[in-house]
Amino acid sequence: MELPHPHPAGLRRSYQGKPLLESDLAPEPIAQFAVWFVDAVEAGLPEPNAMVLATSSADGRPSARLVLLKHYDAEGFVFFTNYESRKGRDLAENPRACLVFPWHEIRRQVRVEGEVVRLPREESAAYFRSRPYGSRIGAWASRQSEVVPSREALDERFAELARRWPDEVPVPDFWGGFRVIPQVVEFWQGQDDRMHDRLRYRRDGEAWIVERLAP
Repeated sequence: MELPHPHPAGLRRSYQGKPLLESDLAPEPIAQFAVWFVDAVEAGLPEPNAMVLATSSADGRPSARLVLLKHYDAEGFVFFTNYESRKGRDLAENPRACLVFPWHEIRRQVRVEGEVVRLPREESAAYFRSRPYGSRIGAWASRQSEVVPSREALDERFAELARRWPDEVPVPDFWGGFRVIPQVVEFWQGQDDRMHDRLRYRRDGEAWIVERLAP
């Protein structure tokens, strides 16, 4: 069906920003990400650590969702989830993923492609214990991605577990962290006339190669 207004005037937008030049980039992508992440925080974006996580099953069925980045360092980008969720199952079958940080308000986007590994159990446990009490109970109450009979059933399960563990909540064996180890990281800076700047780091052994992509 044809849209009644395929190009609504209200959706037209100028992406003009400071040009992104090769000489502006840090020597490696995590350092460059750190600079842009600080910019996103200082710009007041509501959740600058929100990222699209795209995965694929063993037979190539893609899936994407928003998750929160909890940590990043020279080794990669870390998030936590239920290992039995759809994304957890995808990553068990096909340990590769793509991340997208859509920082629309500052006309920037970062894409990350890489291999995915589980965090060591002790790291996942340490983070779990730092979470708010309700989030810890919720991790047990929700068998993520499974069909449930009703909202009431979820709430009853939460209340039952809260009664069982009023203080200390054990770490679930089905819950923990993943690290995306980057192989490709692209920095996108919006420009006028759709002539955007796209600079990509590509891992080559121990080195990073920087390439400019056509917009």
